[in-house]
Amino acid sequence: MLPTSIQNLIDEFSKLPGVGPKSAARLTFYLLTKPKGDIEQLGSSVLNLARNLKYCKECFNICENDLCQICADDRRNHQIVIVVEEPLDVLALEKSGGIDGIYHVLGGVISPINGIGPDDLRISQLLDRLDESEDLEVILATNPNLEGEATATYVKNKIAALGKNIKITRIARGLPIGGDLEYADQVTLKRSLEGRREY
Repeated sequence: MLPTSIQNLIDEFSKLPGVGPKSAARLTFYLLTKPKGDIEQLGSSVLNLARNLKYCKECFNICENDLCQICADDRRNHQIVIVVEEPLDVLALEKSGGIDGIYHVLGGVISPINGIGPDDLRISQLLDRLDESEDLEVILATNPNLEGEATATYVKNKIAALGKNIKITRIARGLPIGGDLEYADQVTLKRSLEGRREY
């Protein structure tokens, strides 16, 4: 019942995570109210996303040059390597302003159920990077779920097998600010107690 161009855009929006058919239709009809120039700018931005982006040759973060801005920055502490699952994790950690190290993006987690093994991730590239350096700290910042924990353990064992002077740490886990103890699950409470520090 809809013109083909409208239905096609609704179908494409529906493929995005968290966007159902109603939201896709709302987005499509919202765009119909915008000036033609705005719609063309959106289309151009989507096309440029595919054309201009590539992976940093050092950390595999998304960038437009051979090195991302973080790896190319001499002011960063290159003795601290933060291992994350996806480029979005880099963005979240950078927004926190908590550390000035560099990153290594694995490109996912070990997940046998989904057919993803260690060879499907950028673990060998990480080990090659670490093998060229000494006196590093590697912070394993994978998500605190089953796959993230398994990936962190696997990576930790591989780094330890290098026999280098590398300090391996894991991001702390526990209760979020503003969280209530009564609503926290047992694992979160246990990790909060294990990760306690002097006050």
